[in-house]
Amino acid sequence: MLPSVKTLRPAFTIIEIIISVIIISVSIIYVLKLHSQNHAHIVYLSERNKLSLQDSLFLTDDVIKYHKDKKDAYEVLRKYFKVKESKSRELLKKNSRDFFIPEPLNLLPAEGYGPTAIVDEIKIKDKYSSSYFRFKISNF
Repeated sequence: MLPSVKTLRPAFTIIEIIISVIIISVSIIYVLKLHSQNHAHIVYLSERNKLSLQDSLFLTDDVIKYHKDKKDAYEVLRKYFKVKESKSRELLKKNSRDFFIPEPLNLLPAEGYGPTAIVDEIKIKDKYSSSYFRFKISNF
């Protein structure tokens, strides 16, 4: 009689294991790439939000006259507020922006009657630049 042949139980071959490791590696790399992109976007958005809040210090009634100027927040606000504390004054002086104010845009009604508007764009430049718009409606 022949010696009994042991039945082999099914198992993965080395090629199948290598292919599965490659698939898992590519998937992990893709997920890490997405995570790093999302992290960069989150940092960008949070910094933009902080600077937008700080930009509100500069959006006074007479901001239009600061075309191509660099102003600090204390210089802009001192006519509106009296800051007595030197620490607050120094913080405001550290916060500065460059301004660019293009020519105003006149919006006329399409059919000849209706309100007209003048649109001023205010560009505040910093690490993350911002644009703000001021609308003045007339001839209502």
